[in-house]
Order: sequence, then structure tokens, then C-alpha cells
Amino acid sequence: MTGLRGSRVVALGHYQPAKVLTNDELAAMVETSDEWISSRVGIRTRHVAGPDEPVDELAAHAGAKALAAAGLTPADIDLVLVATSTAIDRSPNTAARVAARLGMGSPAVMDLNVVCAGFTHALATADHAVRAGSSTRALVIGADKMTGVTDWTDRTTCVLVGDGAGAAVVEAADEELIGPVLWGSVPEMGHAVRIEGTPPVFAQEGQAVYRWATTQLPPIARRVCERAGVTPEELAAVVLHQANLRIIEPVARKIGAVNAVIARDVVESGNTSAASIPMALSKLVERGEIRTGAPVLLFGFGGNLSYAGQVIRCP
Repeated sequence: MTGLRGSRVVALGHYQPAKVLTNDELAAMVETSDEWISSRVGIRTRHVAGPDEPVDELAAHAGAKALAAAGLTPADIDLVLVATSTAIDRSPNTAARVAARLGMGSPAVMDLNVVCAGFTHALATADHAVRAGSSTRALVIGADKMTGVTDWTDRTTCVLVGDGAGAAVVEAADEELIGPVLWGSVPEMGHAVRIEGTPPVFAQEGQAVYRWATTQLPPIARRVCERAGVTPEELAAVVLHQANLRIIEPVARKIGAVNAVIARDVVESGNTSAASIPMALSKLVERGEIRTGAPVLLFGFGGNLSYAGQVIRCP
């Protein structure tokens, strides 16, 4: 055991592919319009990775930026956790490929597939590993290439997705700067968000997800705050999974985070699944919108109808 009482996020990083796909460009591909997309999901643009840009490359770029922001080298990391549901290969896993790309020594390497709630599950796992003393310093990444599992003839799903990665460096601290996780799922509704088949294709029951998210998640998110010993009014920022602006805004309002900055990266990035929370948080920090040490609610939800959230102190 380390004898330390907690862990902290030291630094963040994010990465998106260079290609940007606008709503008007999508309207030339499928029957839709900028007005239709913007009014229903709030998305205006999304970044699209090319065929030669696999998930592990996106993840490695974000990880390298987080390490640089922390003033660390790849050799300082002994655990790599990558949350993704869109990696094509099963072995080597994405975490191992990230470690190889970054030139790491001999870290433990694990992928977690909890779809849109993947990053908050991975962050909790890193927190637990550091607290237990089995890891000194972890690199936690959420990365997804959703455009690679998209049916571009289905206007109900192709307008939603984007690609990207976000990363956090986690290390031991003498106080609890990553709060207790609250996680769970609704297994009987797992069919509402799917990436199934050969080749795999993303599909969802949008109305069912919307009703579940806007009615069931706010009280759970408030319990996350209770576990961390903060009130919703004390939150400096709320970073929900960037699924749909029509979900983000009412859920944030129902949580009661009246003084918080609300992440709305979905507008320019679309739904990037496990990448959405760390990417949105990294951008807020980069722009100086959250002060160091301020409490931030992270809350992921989606595929499997899983959810996981924790309050962290901003690096």
C-alpha cells in the first residue's frame, strides 16, 4: 500500500483528426439539413478520421499531449487504460499499441469497453489502482472512431458521430482529488444503444435513450456530488457525455449546477463516445474556463445503458 489517501488528475490532453465534416456537407450525402441537425441534436460540425488513422493513433496523440502537459515522459507511466468500443483488432489491444507508439517501458495495458461511459469507468479504475498501490502513475484515455462503425445512409445516426481522443494522467495524492465513483447500468435496456454485426454498425433507439437520460440520470448525478461531499451549486463545471445538446442542457439544469460551466463540445465535435468527456474537459482547461482545484462533475452514460460519474478537482 502507498499510505496515501487518494489520487488526482495531473494533466489533460486531447486530439481530433484534421478533417471537419459540416452539416451542409452531410446534407449532400443523406437527406438532412443544417437546420434539422442543429435543432434536434445541436451539432454543427464533427471531425472524421481517415482510413489510415486507427483508434490507437488518435489515442496516442492525446496521450502524448497529456504527458507533455504534466511534464512527464512515457517511462513515468506504469498503467495505460484505454476506453474504446471501436477498435478493430482484439490483440494487441489498443492500450498496448498506444504504449508501443509512445515508446513506454513495461506498463500494464488494458482496454475497457463501456462505450460512452468508458472514460469515467477507466478513470475510476485508475483511481482504484493508484489508491491500492498497484500503480504509481496511470495514463487514462478515451478514444473512439465512431465514423468507422456508422451507416452513412441512416440520417438518424450518421449526423451524430465524430472521432477523437482525450487523455488524463493520474497519480497518487495525499488527499482525495478524484471523488468516489458511482456506477451502474440498466441491462434490460442495453439494446437501446448498439454496435453490432460483422462489420459492426452503430444503431440506437434515440427516444428511449433521451427519456432515460433526462429523467433517470439527474438524481444519480446528484448522488455523485453527495459522495464527493459537494453540492451541485458548488460545482465549477459539469462535463457530461457529449451525446446530444438536447440531453446535456436539461440534465445539467436538473442536477442544479447553477454556477457551473456546462461543457457543450458536442456542437463542434459530435458524439465521440468514450472520447467525449476527456476531450471536452481538456478544452475547457486549455481555455482557462475552470480554475485549478475547482470541483468538476464528470458523468458518462450511454451504451449498455451504463453510467459512471465522479467529482474531480481540476488540474
